[in-house]
Amino acid sequence: MTILWDLDPNAVETYRFALGNDVQQLDAGARVSRALEERPDHTLVVIGPDVPLDAACELAERERVDRPELGVILLRHRLDVTALGQALRSGVREVVQGDDQPALADAVRRSMQLTVQLAGHHGVHGGRDGKVVTVFSAKGGVGKTTVSTNVAVALASEGAKTLLVDLDLMFGDVAISLQLVPQSTIRDVVSMSGHLDEQGLASVVSTHSSGLDVLAAPADPADADRVPSHVVIELLRVARSQYDFVVVDTPPSFTEHVLAAFDLSDVTLLIATLDVPAVKNLRIAINTLDTLGAPSEARCIVLNRSDAKVGLKPGDVETALKQSISANIPNSLSVPASVNRGVAIVLDEPRSPVSIAIRELVDVEIRQRFGGPVRNGAKRSFSLLRSKK
Repeated sequence: MTILWDLDPNAVETYRFALGNDVQQLDAGARVSRALEERPDHTLVVIGPDVPLDAACELAERERVDRPELGVILLRHRLDVTALGQALRSGVREVVQGDDQPALADAVRRSMQLTVQLAGHHGVHGGRDGKVVTVFSAKGGVGKTTVSTNVAVALASEGAKTLLVDLDLMFGDVAISLQLVPQSTIRDVVSMSGHLDEQGLASVVSTHSSGLDVLAAPADPADADRVPSHVVIELLRVARSQYDFVVVDTPPSFTEHVLAAFDLSDVTLLIATLDVPAVKNLRIAINTLDTLGAPSEARCIVLNRSDAKVGLKPGDVETALKQSISANIPNSLSVPASVNRGVAIVLDEPRSPVSIAIRELVDVEIRQRFGGPVRNGAKRSFSLLRSKK
């Protein structure tokens, strides 16, 4: 059933085309929360254009913790980037113009599809069958951490329960890239080795404003040697039973921790740039993965700064790697600016070419790969579920 939170007494009739007949209208956020408690079978909340933005975001942020499968769609009289960013950070799935009935109908359909997918992850015993996404490059400075953080934030802001693990144990930058000051790190997992559970994992993660959980690298590089590879294996196995997606950021080398992550990965994003050393190192990395028996179909070549004018072209990279490029992320000065401010560009500038490319990467190489719904570019519907053109 759908809940319509709207102050207009005639709202049900106004939106009947998009919402159908199975709609319960309520006029206050407290009543919506109470209805969700009484009827856990509600799958969608549509918030009318006259409901204050802060109140709508507060409801979405509160409910996404206990009901990640619940869809929230926000209607506005006028769409603007500020409202869009605030809404998506709070857990709203889509923001639609209130007078665009076809766009609302499409948004409802996409939300229902995503709800079915997310509900399926819980299983009969409440566990998840999460997917591990490892992001790797054989050379530093190619934007690997930027890709990792933005992919993870995009997944989390779309409603998927997501954990980002910083496996660069000596020089990890995930926490600082997201302006987080973690109280615990992966070093604290070591003491729970052999009996790590949901509560133990929850005690060491930090939560980003997007809803993303982050397990940071140790603050002291010396602690890297105090984290055995078997702890990483246990960590990832527990995490995938608690999260829909586990994104792993890695150092640019084949450490025993990275090899452990590869063993448990469902998909590996291999990051390249248009420079000879990066391409050469990635070719060596691919050969190493082949030697280790890692499945080639689980790899995705991502070309970062793909339109940089540096002499090489994407076709040259494909020839050198003997593999096709799956995703291209354009060059933009907004990226280093966002990194320096400690914000994810997919939230800070959601309509930038870089953000669009990252969301398409998430859609096609992660969601669609595992049978999930992808975004659809409905008219005037600013969604994180728009399909790749």
